[in-house]
Amino acid sequence: MTQPVLSVRDLKVDFVTRRGTLKALDGVSFDIARGEVLGVVGESGAGKSVTGAAVIGLIEPPGRISGGEILLGGQRIDDLPPAAMRRIRGRRIGMVFQDPLTSLNPLYRVGDQIVETILTHLPVGRAEARRRAIDLLKEVGIPAAERRIDGYPHEFSGGMRQRVVLALALCAEPELVIADEPTTALDVSVQAQIIGLIKRLCAERGTAVMLITHDMGVIAETADRVAVMYAGRVAEIGPVRDVVKRPFHPYSRGLMGSIPTLEGTADRLVQIPGSMPRLAAIPSGCAFHTRCPHAFAQCWLERPEPMEHEGHRVACFLYEPGMESARARADRIPADSPPVPTEEAKP
Repeated sequence: MTQPVLSVRDLKVDFVTRRGTLKALDGVSFDIARGEVLGVVGESGAGKSVTGAAVIGLIEPPGRISGGEILLGGQRIDDLPPAAMRRIRGRRIGMVFQDPLTSLNPLYRVGDQIVETILTHLPVGRAEARRRAIDLLKEVGIPAAERRIDGYPHEFSGGMRQRVVLALALCAEPELVIADEPTTALDVSVQAQIIGLIKRLCAERGTAVMLITHDMGVIAETADRVAVMYAGRVAEIGPVRDVVKRPFHPYSRGLMGSIPTLEGTADRLVQIPGSMPRLAAIPSGCAFHTRCPHAFAQCWLERPEPMEHEGHRVACFLYEPGMESARARADRIPADSPPVPTEEAKP
């Protein structure tokens, strides 16, 4: 079996505050293979962007990685000194942010920024670096690249700036690209172009992609597998088509049920009661039990570990051996039913 490009094992990230230590990530694990797009989805506050920032080494104080491992091509990188991590960032890991203006310096021409990155990470001269920059701009769909390479960021539209940022992320031929909400601020037609571009470049270059978004439409169109996050943990991970069509975790079911379909056969969309818990008030046991219509006593007391079930990894007690009857009952309860714990169920 080939070694994954990225392996994250039991990753924990804490933020130390005056009110105590807040756990932003609590035991996140996943792999991304060469040429694979892993979608990471969930509500705001689920820990998606923190996961990406931890992988690329951009957790700022008071945040810290407090446990687990991050391996890039089999090499552990979460414990590297800052200078060594800077050499990896940009060369082996590229980053695409939600707002391209945060990645581009408005005072420098876009070509100079790409050329400077190439010169920093690759053993080429300036003339060769400029030629590569022009080729990259053409590859990501910038028209008249020979002329536009000398333009400033403000001279490009939002979609074109995002293409430039994608070229910037790919210019040093990285093994992994982390794309954090790369299409959120774009028009729908431009979103489709950027999605197609990411898929094509990933397939042609064999680059692994971690695609962070709250948009399940983008995930369904782009990703090979999807990780559904909730309150700093991975609730479910599996092939994207399977998770969209037949999710197992109660949170995944509610999330997928809230997406409108073209058929419009449902009378109403699914609504998950309540809201994501604050970091300072994550409940004991399963963090989702206060919103889950299938919760029982064990959910209040213990935290479920991810377990294999029909090709998925699901962090839910319903999928433990011997829980077939409980799963059958859960399948009959609508996903938007509010949790109704009995007195016996409460600890």
